[in-house]
Amino acid sequence: MSDYINGELVPVGGGDPIPLIRSPMTLGRRESCDICLQFPNISGMHCELSYRDGYWSVRDLNSSNGTKVNGARLSAPRPLKPGDEIAIAKRKYAIQYTADDATLRRLDEMVSEPEEIWGVPLLEKAGLANPRSADSRRSESRRINLEED
Repeated sequence: MSDYINGELVPVGGGDPIPLIRSPMTLGRRESCDICLQFPNISGMHCELSYRDGYWSVRDLNSSNGTKVNGARLSAPRPLKPGDEIAIAKRKYAIQYTADDATLRRLDEMVSEPEEIWGVPLLEKAGLANPRSADSRRSESRRINLEED
């Protein structure tokens, strides 16, 4: 994808949009980056935007101050929906691009909230233990306390 504009980064709070004209695009303080952001809290090579299968994704390049999407710090590459907010250190941008309905549905599935993993014991989650209600756990706890007396 060369010299074809398929989206832009729009600075939150105002400023000129940055056209996204190829993939991948590196963002950082170095002049060799595709998008050079001359701010002291942005790493030399901060993050990378990639366009594939009809949508943009972002990954952090082990930057010092991190990259966030909609307030959540990146720990792995993440697909971006149109309108998502990307924070590069403390600089915020909204990504704007056009995606068809099928791509938007796929993105919704990919970025949906992860299942709550801490609320269920691991053996239960693996199917190796029967789920117990909170009431049965409380009564078992009371029974143990009574036996200890």
